[in-house]
Parts: sequence; structure tokens; C-alpha cells
Amino acid sequence: MNHHDTLPLIYCTGTQVVARKEVMAANDRIAHPAGAVGVIVKSPVDRSHAYRVKFSDGFEAPIHHDQLTRLADFKSDQIRVNDSPLMSAGLYERVIYRCVIGSRAYGLEDDASDTDRRGIYLPPAELQWSLYGVPEQLENDETQEVYWELQKFIVLALKANPNVLECLYSPIVEDVTSLGEELLAMRDAFLSKLVFQTYSGYVASQFKKMQTDIRNQGRVKWKHVMHLIRLLLSGTNVLHEGTVCVHVGDHRERLLTIKRGEMPFAEADAWRIKLQRDFESAFQTTQLPDRSDYERINTFLVEARRRAIHSELP
Repeated sequence: MNHHDTLPLIYCTGTQVVARKEVMAANDRIAHPAGAVGVIVKSPVDRSHAYRVKFSDGFEAPIHHDQLTRLADFKSDQIRVNDSPLMSAGLYERVIYRCVIGSRAYGLEDDASDTDRRGIYLPPAELQWSLYGVPEQLENDETQEVYWELQKFIVLALKANPNVLECLYSPIVEDVTSLGEELLAMRDAFLSKLVFQTYSGYVASQFKKMQTDIRNQGRVKWKHVMHLIRLLLSGTNVLHEGTVCVHVGDHRERLLTIKRGEMPFAEADAWRIKLQRDFESAFQTTQLPDRSDYERINTFLVEARRRAIHSELP
């Protein structure tokens, strides 16, 4: 799964957005100026496709991700002025954990696969406390990197976000500070029965993509089918074993057969149905707790905030 497939980075239907460029209508007419506010009425499956945005006069237009900003982010950015001394704090130098996720971590890469890096950064306390605040995540599309602010990462992990949990358990760790190692040492504290509900939502999303492909194109996109199967395998393993196994292991060749479109759809769909039953059965017998260890995790976060007072990265 590459950077553009990371679901939390796609704005959902109903999100209010600000157009960063003029919105054009037919005959090169400007329908709305840059800065106009609209609402997303249809989200794309990835960031290579456009959103459908509706404006207050009923006009709708396709707008790509890099040509719009969430209204909430736009308002915050007016405070977070770019020439502020605080915003030159070198946040990319505050990364406490960097790993590789996606196809290379899954063991499903090919010659065309990107190297998707994810991680966590700890902002300096002075900036965290300031009027300017800190961004929830740092993104660099050119290098396929995303780094979540520590508290944002923790909240997503507590919600059992698959992409974030896979980040914690990635077999390819490139950089980690002592604070990052402390977080990895307590990663099991994030796992709970909520994995079942959250992973089910992601599975449903992939299934919807598959149905849309069949309805609109008369065929499936095998990559969507492969990721649906992989999510079911991963979720079932978490519920059974109490750990996130990112690399697909013995399932690698069979999943690659799906990715290449070499498995008959009926066979792939039968595997999906069986895995769905296995997933639900695993939920009935899982030894995972009902809730994450919030107390332990909160203690870690508060201590990390204390250590962020010092200029040296912990």
C-alpha cells in the first residue's frame, strides 16, 4: 500500500474545504475565486484522483488534493504564519521514530513500489505551548514521508488505526531515539478488542472499492482485492496472537497472485468470505482487553512532554 492509499490522508465526504486556486467553469469562466469555501460531496479512492466539491450556489467541480485545504486547517494557518520564528523550529529534525510501511514492509513489493516512510515527531515544548501550535502531521509527497505529532499518533493508535499500528510493528525501522524505543517497548498497550471494529471499517471500505470497480468498469482492481484480503489476515492475527504481524509471511505468493490478476475472482472472493468468518470467530475468542492501557500510555505522553522542554531530542 503506497502513500496515496493511506486512508486517513483522504478527506471524507462532508468536509468543508477552501479552494487554493480559482475554480473554473465552462468557457474558461471563473465560477469561484481562490479562497472560496465548498463541501466535499464525493471523495476519491486515492490522492491521484479529484474530489467532487459543491459550493453554496450549487456549482460542483472536481478539485485535486493539492488544490484545496480543509477549512479548519486554513483558519489555523492564518495564526501559524510562515515567517514566524517559531515555525522555523526544524520539526523534521524532531523525529523520534522512522520506519518503512506499505508494500516493502508487507513483503509485497515489486520494481515499481515506492518506499513509504512513516513516523513520529516530538515538537519542542516552547512551540507546543505557543499560540502558533504545531501541525498534527508533517508530509513530504516527494519523499513519500509522513510524521505524526506524538499525541496525534497516540490517539490514532488508541483507535486501532491499522496504518498506525503497522507503523508501531514495522519490521523495517530506520531511526529511533531512546524515547521512541520506550514507545515501541509498550506498543502492546495499544491493542484492544477495538481492533475488530476498526479493521472491519477498513475492510468494508476496500470491499466498497471492489464493488465500485465492478459496477463502473465491469472488473475489479486486483490491488483493492489484495489489500482487502491482507487486512482480514492482519486483523485476525492481531485478535489471535495479540501482536501485529506486518509482513504477510507464508501468504506472500498467494497475495501476489491476486495482485497480478492471476487468481480467478471466484477463488479470491471465496477466500475473502472464509477470512471474514475467521475474523469474526477470532473476535469471539480473543484474549485482548476491552480497552487499551490508557493510564500507561498517558503517563508516557506526559513524561515525553516534560522531556520536550530540553533542546536535546530525547
